[in-house]
Amino acid sequence: MRTAQDVAALSGWGAEWAGLRVAVLGLGVTGFSVADTLAELGAELVVLSNRADEKTADLLDVIGVLLVLDSLDAELAAFAPDLVVVSPGFPPSNSLVAWATGQGIPVWGDIELAWRLRDRSGRLAEWIAVTGTNGKTTTVQLTTAMLAAGGKRVIACGNVGVPVLDAIRDPEGFDTLVVELSSFQLHYLDSMSAWASVCLNLADDHLDWHGSPEAYSSAKAKVYGHTKVACVYNLEDDATREMVEQAEVVEGCRAIGFGLVLPGPSDVGLVDEIVVDRAFHVDRQRAAIELTTVRELERVGLGSPHMIANVLAAAALARSVEISPQDIRSALRDFRLDHHRTETVAESGGVRWVNDSKATNPHAAQAALASFESVVWVVGGLLKGVDVNELVAANASRLRGAVVIGVDRQPLVEAFTRHAPTLPVFEVETADTKEVMPMAVRLSAAVAHSGDTVLLAPAAASMDQFTDYADRGNRFAEAVQMIMGGANDDQPAAPESDD
Repeated sequence: MRTAQDVAALSGWGAEWAGLRVAVLGLGVTGFSVADTLAELGAELVVLSNRADEKTADLLDVIGVLLVLDSLDAELAAFAPDLVVVSPGFPPSNSLVAWATGQGIPVWGDIELAWRLRDRSGRLAEWIAVTGTNGKTTTVQLTTAMLAAGGKRVIACGNVGVPVLDAIRDPEGFDTLVVELSSFQLHYLDSMSAWASVCLNLADDHLDWHGSPEAYSSAKAKVYGHTKVACVYNLEDDATREMVEQAEVVEGCRAIGFGLVLPGPSDVGLVDEIVVDRAFHVDRQRAAIELTTVRELERVGLGSPHMIANVLAAAALARSVEISPQDIRSALRDFRLDHHRTETVAESGGVRWVNDSKATNPHAAQAALASFESVVWVVGGLLKGVDVNELVAANASRLRGAVVIGVDRQPLVEAFTRHAPTLPVFEVETADTKEVMPMAVRLSAAVAHSGDTVLLAPAAASMDQFTDYADRGNRFAEAVQMIMGGANDDQPAAPESDD
């Protein structure tokens, strides 16, 4: 039996992981990556999960890892682990996590484990850490593209792309990992010391998991802990600035602001529709470096305010590793947004149909809604304990109508009644998940006028009626193409998700 102090001292691929008794909670992509890594290191493992697909269960058997699907609490206690590694879906209130914490057993996430094992390839990569309520994935992809254009061997990983544990086991290794971090992953993270880090923005989300706005904010703030070179924050979001001010960082680390404002001498911002860097200019007190223009960003679908903000944050992160302005500009010219992010899927009769299924919380939905003047809004799903009244009130004047989907419809309907009492509001009440989007599209088409945008920006999670946000977006696009007849040949339907 190892003590908590023994476990805390484990760091490096060559440390004494063999024989360590580890319980892995959850068997999704993350859980399997944890089990696979620790099995390679010779740990004694059990995976505890309420469910497992046959293929993954078979793989565990091949690598010699025990899988338990029933009586999880009793099995965990009987196993008596030295360490518990949790998948992101397990909140601290979960009975298994609470038991381990109560016993004084260390509880890590996959990111904590990956940080301690990052020397696997012998090529010690620097980490760039990205979090925020909205815009994480786009910012990670932008930063990765900029670093690749600058000649770095780089990979996007974490909450996007591949698990970090898979990335650190790549035989060739990387110069840089650009790591997307959810609040769930950050909650269980303590040791990371990133080269550069950013919290893009902060708005209430995942309150059902964290228990309070304060706990959610505290988890997000962990991204800045022990940062070595640059803490990048949002000039237009005081919460992110306060996180940086309170963070314990490596001596010499700088605070770098980004925003759609005139930049100061340690900021990246806008001057007359030109994206400029004053933070990494040798003469930043008196001059700035042009990186791109708003017009160029508009040409590649990055011209909306929230997308420009993502570009600014990514540029600050890239400049922290000395990527040249020319390479940043080149990466932006070639960049293409993922599907399900303000993606136009059709235009018919003067009505534009836009899929922003990735808007899984009110903050993201607000960014999407602000991009259009007159909207028929398709909204709803799993609200995750978040209040939607402010979102509805802020956008009532731009709405032509609303179509409410999902299981948490009542709070939305009540918010529309309170803040937009004359607005046409329709509920999709079918229990047949295959009919949700066709019904939503028909209702939207009935109320939309020429010049309107029908916008799928659910402000909610998707797992009540769909596999994930990509499935939700694909079904919306397919329903639009089917019902509207694919009237615009220049706007293809969204392809099948890679998720």
